Amino acid sequence: MIRKVQGVFVVLNEKGLHTRPSTELVKCAMHFRAQISLSYQDYVVNAKSILGILMLAAERGSQIVVEAIGDDADSAIAAILKLAENKFHLHY
Repeated sequence: MIRKVQGVFVVLNEKGLHTRPSTELVKCAMHFRAQISLSYQDYVVNAKSILGILMLAAERGSQIVVEAIGDDADSAIAAILKLAENKFHLHY
């Protein structure tokens, strides 16, 4: 059975989802077979695409919906939400 899972995170990084946190998000997403998308305002982008994520232009405080479809969707959502909670490993 194919799983479809959704989650929501708030961008905590001062500079928003700029290049460095976007790169960390892509690296995380690439570990999973699931199709993972991010939604913000009227945009839906592939979470495995750095350019897609940068196109969101999500600032600090933005709410991002993350959706994963696939056998490992639960794990993918959990990992991305934890990464966002930890400010994408960027603490400045």
